[in-house]
Amino acid sequence: MSDEPFPYAEYRDNNNKPLVKKYKTCSPRHVIEARCRRLYKHQLEGKSARQIVVEHMKREGISMTTAYRDWNQVLAWIDEDWKKDRESMMARLQAMRMDLFHTAVKRGQLQTASQILDSLGRVVGESTPEQISVNVPSLNIQIEPKSPPAQLQPSTAPVFEEPIEVDVSELELEQVSNED
Repeated sequence: MSDEPFPYAEYRDNNNKPLVKKYKTCSPRHVIEARCRRLYKHQLEGKSARQIVVEHMKREGISMTTAYRDWNQVLAWIDEDWKKDRESMMARLQAMRMDLFHTAVKRGQLQTASQILDSLGRVVGESTPEQISVNVPSLNIQIEPKSPPAQLQPSTAPVFEEPIEVDVSELELEQVSNED
């Protein structure tokens, strides 16, 4: 055997002995997480999900299935971020609206100020005419097309040739006598 160094010398120390690491510094979990973090940065570019995943697949040299698995992890992180930010989001939005309102009034942009006040009112729960009209019941009337007389079925009600005459005074006397 020759005394030539091992062809993969970068994996051996100066005495030509293989390097053995006592502790793993990079587990597959860390590699996956680092890859997902890189994908998380790219998701803000404004591209479609499919474009982001395909570019991630090409950039990282992974399969499409693995790229979509990474994308699902990124989506889980986004949901988690939104849930954490949601509590403070309302207060921040209100503060931004108030600043915008004051700026609009200073500059004389009264239409913008009016719209901001409407927005603030909706957040507070102020009743607007649109909300009141939503609570009003609606009545829908449908008119069916007129059918020809030949298709009407004969009625079973009795037909009177001449009108019936009823004397109302007799009926009133009968009711008064029944009440006594």
